[in-house]
Amino acid sequence: MSASSGGMPALVFASPRKLPRPANLDGRVVVLDIAFAAVSLGRGFEKTTGAFIAQLGPRLARWVDHHDHPMHEEYIKDPRFVLATKAEHGACPEMITPALVTDTGPVDTIVCHFDLDGLYAAAKWINRGVEPYPGADDDARVVDTRIGVASAEADRIDRALRAHWTDETLKLRVVNYLVGGLRAGIERDTIVEAAADFGRIAEVAEGLAARYLVEGGIALLEIPSGTPAFDKTELLLMGQRLAPVSIVIEAGNATIAAHFESGLDFVTLLEIGGGMPTRVNIPGKRVPEAMRTIREALARRG
Repeated sequence: MSASSGGMPALVFASPRKLPRPANLDGRVVVLDIAFAAVSLGRGFEKTTGAFIAQLGPRLARWVDHHDHPMHEEYIKDPRFVLATKAEHGACPEMITPALVTDTGPVDTIVCHFDLDGLYAAAKWINRGVEPYPGADDDARVVDTRIGVASAEADRIDRALRAHWTDETLKLRVVNYLVGGLRAGIERDTIVEAAADFGRIAEVAEGLAARYLVEGGIALLEIPSGTPAFDKTELLLMGQRLAPVSIVIEAGNATIAAHFESGLDFVTLLEIGGGMPTRVNIPGKRVPEAMRTIREALARRG
């Protein structure tokens, strides 16, 4: 989705494997919190991220991201790329400074990840590198790493986004709400209403968690077909209370997760070639092999 309000840049919400067509983006573009596509999954880096960068050409003004990837070493040579690992920066907004925004110059379009981290990064960029409210950077880090306690404001926004993760109007209103100084109005009302729906999907997740099979340090769950909507993040966190690693298989794909400070690096262990070390997605057919590899890693750790 692309939208602009007043003098704000157009906002486009995306993900590593679902990037917009460069031809549809206006003017100079900044990309925030969009990880480079994994080398060995889906269409791979070259056909997704690499092609997107090449097609944008000189219109790419800046790319700021904090996910691990082997291609960082190549692109960090280009001053337009401000890249870090997840260990270096738990969230993207803390990488955005007034000096960086000023040095980048005017931009016409912001492409950002559609989660809280990405939306907070977009709001901070529009705010010329200043937090939309005191503690916003810390809130983004807490939500993205699941370590610590977020403020009531961030928790409400996170719950709203997780309950309605495909609602692009909600995402736009979240950014407008942050940039607008957290004022009462339609943006806040929309967030409050959406957050109220989180309890429903969290309740489904809680019911599913009773089906986890725990063995050898892994909590494994295969989602039955026809299951109502549920919150996967909540379900994975519930699995991690049962074992160091949780795996949820749904519709032929698997999500593998561990605590942010677990020391586990699934990107390296499973040779995925980019992403968040403690939460990855793989095809379901790779699960048996992945479980063997993870159990070996857990055994080595004692």
